Amino acid sequence: MPHHHDHGLAGTPGAGGSDARARNRRRLVWALALAGAVLAVEVVGAIWTGSLALLADAGHMAADSIGLVFALVAAALADTAPTPRRTYGLKRVEVLAALSNALMVVGIAVGVAIEAVRRLFQPAQVEPGPVMALATIGLVANVIALLILRGGAQQSINIRGAYLEVVGDSLGSVAVIASGVVIACTGWLRADAVASLVIAALILPRAYALLRDVLRVLLEATPKDMDLHELRRHLEELPGVVSVHDLHAWTITSGLASLTAHVVVTPERFTPKAYHELLDQMAECLSGHFDLTHSTFQIEPAEHNEPPGLHP
Repeated sequence: MPHHHDHGLAGTPGAGGSDARARNRRRLVWALALAGAVLAVEVVGAIWTGSLALLADAGHMAADSIGLVFALVAAALADTAPTPRRTYGLKRVEVLAALSNALMVVGIAVGVAIEAVRRLFQPAQVEPGPVMALATIGLVANVIALLILRGGAQQSINIRGAYLEVVGDSLGSVAVIASGVVIACTGWLRADAVASLVIAALILPRAYALLRDVLRVLLEATPKDMDLHELRRHLEELPGVVSVHDLHAWTITSGLASLTAHVVVTPERFTPKAYHELLDQMAECLSGHFDLTHSTFQIEPAEHNEPPGLHP
């Protein structure tokens, strides 16, 4: 009797998953078009007005644009069919794109902060009127991009990374507008450097959050919304299940979690008919209670003595 059984398709998405990824790609294309247009306007405006805050916002927008290109490429590669050498296809490329995006944003934030500190001591002349006008254009474009990306932000770590980027851009645009107002009303030129520091401070927490989620996937940590103790309890409550050990769960990419377990059963469960019934019951249990459709079980008789695994 075989000891291995698999439920679901090993890394092969269903039609619904393909449709979702197609929608996400369209969202990314629209967001990229908006980001590219605003980037061009803000770079020209920053050179014209001498505003570091506007240049910082443009730099962040440049990172967004590059990140969106990464996300688009990753979304396309994620649909690559599995092969004997890459049994999950290229689905992890999405996670690597999010990692590259987060690291790039950290670099931009540090660069902006360094230049902002220098300008606190050596303030530069800034034209507040054009700064406010250009930042307002950027804010409107960012709000439109947020509405486009919002639908996919909870489905894909890739889209979430792009969404968080645009959130930061929106807040950065508000900071630039505020600095223009302060300079226009008071003439305090250091407001531009302060706004730049605010933008850098807004960027870093988002980059940290994205890095944390990416590292959870790359380190194959248990999905954060999954309680393995509760999952084990559900399996051990099934008739004939003595215990569950070597239980592992991890995320392959956004929306695709996987689980393996060794399941010790009573002798009456170790018959052909009962064996298949149990496999179906376990798959239904995980799908119904934990939304987990890709699982692999090794079923063992209670008298089977197996060398201990890495985990109890």
